[in-house]
Amino acid sequence: MSNGNESCLLGNGSIGFISCMICIWEEWTGLGHLEDYLSYLEYLVWVFTPLAIVFILPFLIVILVYISILILHIYKRKIQLREAYSNNLWDGARKTLATLWDGHGAIWHGYEIHGLEKIPDEGPALIVYYHGAIPIDYYYFLANLIIQKGRTCHSVADHFLFKVPGFKLLLEVFSVIHGPQEECVKALRNGHLLGISPGGVREALLSDETYPLIWGKRKGFAQVAIDSKVPIIPMFTQNVREGFRSLGTLRFFRWLYERFRFPCAPVYGGFPVKFRTFLGDPIPYDPRLTAAELAEKVQEAVQALIDQHQKIPGNILRALLERFHKRTKEA
Repeated sequence: MSNGNESCLLGNGSIGFISCMICIWEEWTGLGHLEDYLSYLEYLVWVFTPLAIVFILPFLIVILVYISILILHIYKRKIQLREAYSNNLWDGARKTLATLWDGHGAIWHGYEIHGLEKIPDEGPALIVYYHGAIPIDYYYFLANLIIQKGRTCHSVADHFLFKVPGFKLLLEVFSVIHGPQEECVKALRNGHLLGISPGGVREALLSDETYPLIWGKRKGFAQVAIDSKVPIIPMFTQNVREGFRSLGTLRFFRWLYERFRFPCAPVYGGFPVKFRTFLGDPIPYDPRLTAAELAEKVQEAVQALIDQHQKIPGNILRALLERFHKRTKEA
């Protein structure tokens, strides 16, 4: 080892200090090709960095949700002294957060909403929508509803969401319920809008870029509309599966959800693709329809929106390019 070191240090005066140190390190560690190892490491970083990014971006949405919760807590303290004199305690907070989410949608997804005029200015309606891997499009819709219509919309969410630490205040302020039919009917009879995705978490995890509706034989939402005597408005967002995708279609994660009803499939994406939300024509209350018949009619209406506005299968690159032109798929 000493001979090698001497030849490295003394044999060639043109060898730089760094090269010499590498030479010593190679002999001391027994690594004869340290530069090759470093090049290989650099290659691995180059390959895996994009993969890391697409899995990190979904967590940024979670961070934004928690920022929203933090703003609510700050706002609660700010107006605590005026609480007794205010009939609409959280209106300012809702509008602040609506502005935040609307800005995010406009900047990151060039978000557009078509058919908002189909939402009544007052009175109840049931809004039924397709559930993406992360329903961020629904958040944008709620924000636009608050900003443009001055209306809030009650929402039905899965039970697990109520167990997420810190979410309680956010769910309360935005009138999110876990879905008993009695509570849904009560909200509609009180004149509120109500949003629900019959596919729910199952659709979020198991649907894919071909946009299948995974509703099974669910008809509870239709019975809610019949009992409340309200119209149903179908809704779909173009490219929502290209923004975020789920690995729930993999056998292990599908089994895990079916066995334990625990939505733990990884979600990746956060791509700045074009989002356009389309609201279909309202389906009026018809006392002659059964819940099963109405559920089928609503599913056909949502499917019609998918067929009209979504190219199948979805493509992330194409959805990104749609940010630069306004042409949509024709029927």
